Amino acid sequence: MTKVLKNIKGDRVIWAIVALLALFSFLPVYSASSNLAYLYGDGNTFVFLIKHFAHLLLGFGIMYWVHKIPYHYFKGLSIIMLPVVVVLLLFTMAQNNTIGGANASRWIRLPFVGVTFQTSTLAAVVLMAYVARYLSKIKDKKISFKESLIPLWLPVFIILMLILPANFSTAAIIFSMVIMLVFLGGYPLRHITVILGTGLLALTFFILTAKAFPDAFPNRVDTWVSRAENFFNDKDTPEDYQIERAKIAIARGGVMGKGPGKSVQRNFLPQSSSDFIYAIIIEEWGLVGGVFLMFLYLMLLFRLVIVAHKSSDVFGKLLVIGVGLPIVFQALINMAVAVELFPVTGQTLPLVSSGGTSIWMTCMAIGMVLSISSSREAMIKEEQSDFDNTKESDVNPKEENPLEVLSEAI
Repeated sequence: MTKVLKNIKGDRVIWAIVALLALFSFLPVYSASSNLAYLYGDGNTFVFLIKHFAHLLLGFGIMYWVHKIPYHYFKGLSIIMLPVVVVLLLFTMAQNNTIGGANASRWIRLPFVGVTFQTSTLAAVVLMAYVARYLSKIKDKKISFKESLIPLWLPVFIILMLILPANFSTAAIIFSMVIMLVFLGGYPLRHITVILGTGLLALTFFILTAKAFPDAFPNRVDTWVSRAENFFNDKDTPEDYQIERAKIAIARGGVMGKGPGKSVQRNFLPQSSSDFIYAIIIEEWGLVGGVFLMFLYLMLLFRLVIVAHKSSDVFGKLLVIGVGLPIVFQALINMAVAVELFPVTGQTLPLVSSGGTSIWMTCMAIGMVLSISSSREAMIKEEQSDFDNTKESDVNPKEENPLEVLSEAI
């Protein structure tokens, strides 16, 4: 264990924030999983706690392993992994899974281990790394829209169209993050406007197609429309059940909360240990706990900006933004949904909600950020070592050997 701690590199504050989020997650997950224990098990919530611990343990293992990889390798890895994730997304879509009659083709079951894996989360990390690589490659070059169409935008739209039918919110977040990244990467604004218009047209075409052929995409478009209408209208409908229960949980929490494990709404709120865990946290820990959790994510954002600013090259800066910022963005969306500032999206709270894939991919992204940070630290140490050696040679010049001086004179 001591050897592992000595080998931990990168931004120590980010390590601390991730550790705090992971430690904080145990009590809410243990408390909120009680309804799942009675619905799908024998009432033993300890099993869900062990499962969450295993997910976090594997996630930290991934983060440690990834942060030891020199970040320049992620350029080539993003190119290699891009076709892999496309195949995984095609395989996931081909399963045509449904839950309650609705399209739920988001997961694949890993052979031999029996664990489900959400392929869209892996695709998001790989795609952001790929876009960062391309933008760093064309930096300070004049690239026309036609020249960037195939190498940049074709992979983006292929992945988005494979994710969209089953998971609109994830596709929308990925598209938003790609647009933000290309904007920060210096991609021409007029070209970004064209892409935004194209994306809007593609979404409209998909919705019209789904309406015309409802059997092709069961209930997904209806779900999107229903959630949007419920958010903008004040009418009470059965679809409002989740958000109403979440608001009741938040109202009961008050300033200091009811105490750990004393939530009542966990027994009535669906997805209380994943999508709506923030409401359970406020009910048990109050406004103080909710603000503290938000503060941790904002601190993570602050450290991401610092790491990006200190990165020695363009690829490092863009990679930190591309894989790091979506974590904070997703967290803020999850919180906004719980307090009804945003329509229901189904996004989890990174590193806090239960769920293996979300934890693993978040840890992978943070590991990439730490790799960039550790490379900066190694560079500083190397420069300091060179400076110290130069200074020592100036202070203590090498003494000349008389025999060598004589031989040179002869």
